Amino acid sequence: MDNLLQRKLRLGIAACQFGSKVRYNGKGIDLSQHLGRDRGQFIWTPVCPEIMSGMGVPRASIKLSGGNGFDFWNGKANIKNKDGENKNDMIKKGAIACFETLERADIDAYIFMEGSPSCGVYRTSLKNQRLGNPPGVFGALLLEKGVFLISSIDLQSPIRWWDWKRRLVAFVWIKEQNIDSKEILKDIWDKVKYVLYELHEEEAQALRDRIREVLSSTEFISDETYSALKISILNLLRKPAKLDNIKKCLWANYLELKQRENIEVKDIFEPHTLRNMTHIAQELLGIEIEARKKNILFRSSPINYKPDR
Repeated sequence: MDNLLQRKLRLGIAACQFGSKVRYNGKGIDLSQHLGRDRGQFIWTPVCPEIMSGMGVPRASIKLSGGNGFDFWNGKANIKNKDGENKNDMIKKGAIACFETLERADIDAYIFMEGSPSCGVYRTSLKNQRLGNPPGVFGALLLEKGVFLISSIDLQSPIRWWDWKRRLVAFVWIKEQNIDSKEILKDIWDKVKYVLYELHEEEAQALRDRIREVLSSTEFISDETYSALKISILNLLRKPAKLDNIKKCLWANYLELKQRENIEVKDIFEPHTLRNMTHIAQELLGIEIEARKKNILFRSSPINYKPDR
């Protein structure tokens, strides 16, 4: 089984983070420009639930009150604008319209704007560092549907984007695999286990023990068991890594690659060496490029992404 994903990934994104001036005050910013050449490796679908609600630009700002986005969908919270007008029906229709658009686009992940009462996931306010009532209305819908979510803020950080991209590529590659035998399960686990250890060591070790039990079992393994293990792997890949773990594993995995494949990359530093996040991202990208040339496994980024042009 090749560790290769060749189709272009499809990304939904908050339209105001893709350059569209659709915020309540008529502003917008294109954070995707921070990706440089990476930007062209994806198919983009920008959406805005507030625009699709029919509220227009400019518009009175809105606020989620009486609960969070989940409460909103259960009829226990409200969206009102600053003039006190109830916008529940409009924002509900806008959120549903946007989600249906993302479904038709068959997106692999969605890049959301944090701090919005409609799109926010971990906060719904940008005032005075307040959290508001997270998640927002559209954010709650995306969470409920199990969409792979990325904060638009992280597009500005080379190392955080590298972490998101490597995990998303692995996520999609695994999601598209049909795990129906011990051989396939073992092959997939052997490819991604190191990045899972890097992300969340204790959870990954617990999952490793469950997989070992299945692989050593002499009994019939049901499709439900394979499916549950697949979901556990996918859920671990949703969670960002800590920078210290990335630095530590970068060095260890580079040494392993150097010994196994005789690959050498200049300016790869040991974990204790001080350098900024941009330099660390450049180190990781340098190793990825060399591994991709030979289509071999780099344990920190186990699935090579070579989208067809």
